[in-house]
Amino acid sequence: MQSSYNIWLVGISFAVATLASYTALDLTGRISLQMSARLRHAWRLCGAAALGVGVWSMHFIAMLAFSLPIPLGYDFALTSLSLGLAIGASYLALYLTTRARLTPARLLGGGAIMGIGIAGMHYTGMAALRMKPGIHYQPAWFVGSIAIAMGASSAALWMARALSNDDERHVVRKRLLAALVMGVAISGMHYSGMAAADFLPGAICGAARGVNATWLATTVILFTFAILAATLMVSRFDARTSFLVGAVSKLNGQIVRLATLDTLTGLPNRSTLTDRIERALQNSRRQRSGFAILFMDLDGFKTINDSLGHSVGDEVLSAFAQRLLLCVRSTDTVARLGGDEFVVLAESLSSREDASALAESVLDRMRRGMWSDSQPLQVMPSIGIALYPEDGDTVDTLLKHADAAMYEAKRAGRSTYRFFERSMNEAATRTLKIQHALHDALGAGYFSLHFQPKFHGNGDALAGAEALIRLNHPQLGTLAPLEFIPIAERSGQIVQIGYWVLREACRQIRRWIDQGLPPLKVAINLSPRQLLQPSLVSTMLEIVTAEGVRCEQIMFEITESVAMQDAPKTIEMIREFQASGFEIAIDDFGTGYSSLAYLQRFRVKQLKIDRFFTNGLDEHGAEGSAIVSAIIALAHSLEMDVVAEGVETETQLDMLKAMMCDEMQGFLLGKPLSADDFSELLRERMATA
Repeated sequence: MQSSYNIWLVGISFAVATLASYTALDLTGRISLQMSARLRHAWRLCGAAALGVGVWSMHFIAMLAFSLPIPLGYDFALTSLSLGLAIGASYLALYLTTRARLTPARLLGGGAIMGIGIAGMHYTGMAALRMKPGIHYQPAWFVGSIAIAMGASSAALWMARALSNDDERHVVRKRLLAALVMGVAISGMHYSGMAAADFLPGAICGAARGVNATWLATTVILFTFAILAATLMVSRFDARTSFLVGAVSKLNGQIVRLATLDTLTGLPNRSTLTDRIERALQNSRRQRSGFAILFMDLDGFKTINDSLGHSVGDEVLSAFAQRLLLCVRSTDTVARLGGDEFVVLAESLSSREDASALAESVLDRMRRGMWSDSQPLQVMPSIGIALYPEDGDTVDTLLKHADAAMYEAKRAGRSTYRFFERSMNEAATRTLKIQHALHDALGAGYFSLHFQPKFHGNGDALAGAEALIRLNHPQLGTLAPLEFIPIAERSGQIVQIGYWVLREACRQIRRWIDQGLPPLKVAINLSPRQLLQPSLVSTMLEIVTAEGVRCEQIMFEITESVAMQDAPKTIEMIREFQASGFEIAIDDFGTGYSSLAYLQRFRVKQLKIDRFFTNGLDEHGAEGSAIVSAIIALAHSLEMDVVAEGVETETQLDMLKAMMCDEMQGFLLGKPLSADDFSELLRERMATA
């Protein structure tokens, strides 16, 4: 019997298949996100009803597009049964795709069962025509339609599982494309099944008086689109609600994290540490036990941060934090207070020896690591230890005392640890007073310069002077540089102090010239913080020019250890100074780690032998003499002058003369003098010349 199709209804059937497929993909994502088993089951039931109606509607719209030259109708009972089969197959699909695991065996088995269910729906729907005589099916097309149903079902299950994550990139676009593919597969199954059907000549439809085809077409189309659209809207609304709930939850988590953890290292912050120390105090009072606070500060971190940048500094801090976690017990708290300050709260420590062992373990582990992925930097902490209950019974007191002990560790040579002692409070108080004094010193005129004479190798002729700063405070008295310079360096005040030293030295040179005294070369020390200033040389040149002094009368001294922290940059800085007419000396030579290659590239005017080696001429005999002699020979081979510091005995003076040392300075030859006293020395030298 000749058949035909309504092309518009065929198109609508494909649209319904595609919409149903997209609904299935979207529902899979929603069900996977549900945490409650009851909610997942409810979503599967509702989704199966909507998806089943969609698949069944595609089939029946396609059936309604099919026409024969006889009246057609559909048996209501069989039509309802086919709808039940569609809903059952849809539930199976949603159940399989939202399980914890979808193994290949489950995929193929589920695809086969679902394919048979969809094929059963199709052929049950065909049976609802109640053709007499019955429909004859071609075996090849019949088997092919079932195979297509199984393959399409397996592909649909796989795509639904693969695209179940709503957070995946471009997921809507991917689901639309997958829905089109699934729509083609579902339609292909239906029309291959229709191709398998042969309607014999003279056959009649026994259900022609059943469900009216026109009414059924209109009703199915409207209700199907309504149900699928409503399901999608509910799914999207739930997705939006879930997104907002997730966003709020994530924001709350971030707020809690910001309030309790350090953002750079992920360690507990000051607030969290305070809470844990409070809890430790309560537990220790109840159990009558003790605990320790280890306060740490990274040695030389400011130089790393200023010279290599904050990004490298952050990497160093993060690496230190991770290594520190490995150095302590799992029950200890490691926190970052800010900057390069870290604290370890070690609870239930039974003795002072246990705290020492923990501190030594930290220092030992820190000596073994490279601290930055981009820079081979090793950083070491100075550690201060305060114990409960000996050193305090409040959070603030324990932290303050551990901090004071840490500064004592720095004063003791750094990279070590110290326990808090009552005398440290006095040192900490004095440090605070010096900080306040430095803040007012420049404006109040508390600074002054002393000049230590330098003599030529014969020990008689004056070669120049080294400018040494003093702090004369009305309450603190006269402070030596060793006491206030490190504090000024840490605070950054050393930069402005350095400019003041140069300006005051130039003014004094100008006074000597105006008084008719011989102009001498004055050496001025440069600090590590000064060397980090990009405009250092230009500023120094402006000061010298403004005071009317020639650059040749100023020599800047850089300690060997500072020069080698960033040797290439030091070389660049030295060249810039020399191009402006200044001379450079390497101070404290022998205490750093210079290589001959860099020493040759520095090409400075002078090397100043550290007083340790000068003292060794007396203390170490021939060995000490050999070292100093080698340094002098090395410097002369590189066309550098040598200055020996700390000459305090006649023996040292005689040996240095014999070694052809170019210049010497020390208490034996001349102590640091005020500007007026040094002027008198110049006058005396002129009178005897």
